[in-house]
Amino acid sequence: MREVGTGHVLVDVDGHRADIVLNRPDKRNAMNEDVLSDLKRAFEDVDAKESVRAIALLGKGPVFCAGMDLEMMRDRGEQAGHGEGTSGTRAGNLLGEVVEAIDTARVPTVVGIKRAAPAGAFELSLPADFRIISEDANYGVIEVQLGTFPHGGATQRLPRMIGLAKAKELVLSGEFIDPVEAERIGLVNDVCEADAVDDRARELADNLAENAPLGMERARTALNAALEMPLDEGLAYERSLGAQLDGTHDYTEGFTARLEGREPEFEGR
Repeated sequence: MREVGTGHVLVDVDGHRADIVLNRPDKRNAMNEDVLSDLKRAFEDVDAKESVRAIALLGKGPVFCAGMDLEMMRDRGEQAGHGEGTSGTRAGNLLGEVVEAIDTARVPTVVGIKRAAPAGAFELSLPADFRIISEDANYGVIEVQLGTFPHGGATQRLPRMIGLAKAKELVLSGEFIDPVEAERIGLVNDVCEADAVDDRARELADNLAENAPLGMERARTALNAALEMPLDEGLAYERSLGAQLDGTHDYTEGFTARLEGREPEFEGR
């Protein structure tokens, strides 16, 4: 693995899968300005590699991420009361930029949530395409219990993902959601033992990386736009994206391989 920036994030490319690993285990991978800067750079660097077809976002050590660094956030409030700029504010802006980088990534992202992903870490996980969570995870937005509210995307993403009523329940109660319930309502994709989370996330990313990269990219674009436009516009958009793949190498290769009874060799072109 190679270090990114200050070393609080590690990147490892294994075949067509890239692992982006939070590397601040002594602080339970809590996010400060350095962590977020490294994370943003890691996603931008990895997404630019044509060989990468899927990303696994993981945390080093026993915990995925404890959220935003609490000391930093406390100091943010104290400094803001004196009209000063704060590292907490900069970190909040950076969190938004990291979330955007995940949301707009060229390739699908799988996040492995071991034991904890509260508050900012919960919001960090939302734009990922797949979420694998441990059965003992503390997962939810707790900000209303800390004197604020989640404003890293949760109030906008959650209603689209699980409906307004359930989103209000999570945000306004500030309580963690049981992982099994999170899977039942479609908030996460799989629940497993904590020790199996990272391997399961990598396995899923590897499986995704076997698919046609152009097809996955267009499919994700269409899916992410599905709730943003009327059905007739969405269907027309879907057809226009599909037409972009006609005549590509991977289109021909995919159908030819199926006819010949062999595995396709996709090239992303």
